[in-house]
Amino acid sequence: MNRRTATESKESILEAAIKVFSEKGYSQTTIREVAKRAGISVGGVYIYFKNKEEIYFTLLKYLLDEFRDRAGESIKDIEDPAEAVKNYIAINLNYAKKFKGLILIEGREHGFTSCIDIKKKFFKGQRKLLESIIKNGIDSGKFERCNIKGTAKVIIGTLRGFILSLVMDSDSLFSPEECSVLILNGILKRGKK
Repeated sequence: MNRRTATESKESILEAAIKVFSEKGYSQTTIREVAKRAGISVGGVYIYFKNKEEIYFTLLKYLLDEFRDRAGESIKDIEDPAEAVKNYIAINLNYAKKFKGLILIEGREHGFTSCIDIKKKFFKGQRKLLESIIKNGIDSGKFERCNIKGTAKVIIGTLRGFILSLVMDSDSLFSPEECSVLILNGILKRGKK
């Protein structure tokens, strides 16, 4: 008999929920559809989640935590702060493209207001990560002296703009390379003229 562990079942439900929410939207998704896609009974879903809202909130937290871990991992061994910024930008933009369906739902159906406390904590952590990269860049002489907190906020704001573009106007999307060039041109140290 093929039996799943509780962790496997919960992950299966969340993976199915990503697909169903992305395809149908939050309001049109039912627990039954998520259960069917996960290969679990409806009652099995209720063992782990009280309702659709809890699935959605758990899913958003799971994806933000996963992103946080991937972003940290992607830059931890990079000594060049400019390369770290490029990697950070690339992972942000690529993650947004990968989960475009969920971002569209979050914007259209929730106005980006769901799970606000989770998002605030997430963005605070991301700013701290960028601040450490920027400080390292300044300390190493690679970046110009600048307001570290303000610069981190500008980078986060630029990336949020990209995500908003997914919802509003996908024609205005830009590449990680274009974004990196623009941001790094503002903070990279240049030779004296």
